[in-house]
Amino acid sequence: VQLVESGGGLVQPGGSLRLSCAASGFTFSSYAMIWYRQAPGKAREWVATITRDGGSMNYDDSVKGRFTISRDNARNTVYLQMNSLKPEDTAVYYCCAFVLGRNYWGQGTQVTVSS
Repeated sequence: VQLVESGGGLVQPGGSLRLSCAASGFTFSSYAMIWYRQAPGKAREWVATITRDGGSMNYDDSVKGRFTISRDNARNTVYLQMNSLKPEDTAVYYCCAFVLGRNYWGQGTQVTVSS
């Protein structure tokens, strides 16, 4: 299983970014996908989950209405569209898949929200 995130960067408050996570090594369309984030000095926290068919999404209250998780099963990719970004969204963002009894993580992509 391999997960590779991309799309992070430096953005001003109120701006937008779209993160991508390319998956390989497992049957992507059979598994829910999850985004987490970890801010400096804090524990990793859950951000959003999407079901395997993309029919249902759930979000942490801190990002609800601003972030959108989606997936393209033909491309084995999950996305996180982030709008109205705030400085407190600054973190390393990770995608995660729970496959055959264990969690797999990507290497993360840094998102920095600052003026």
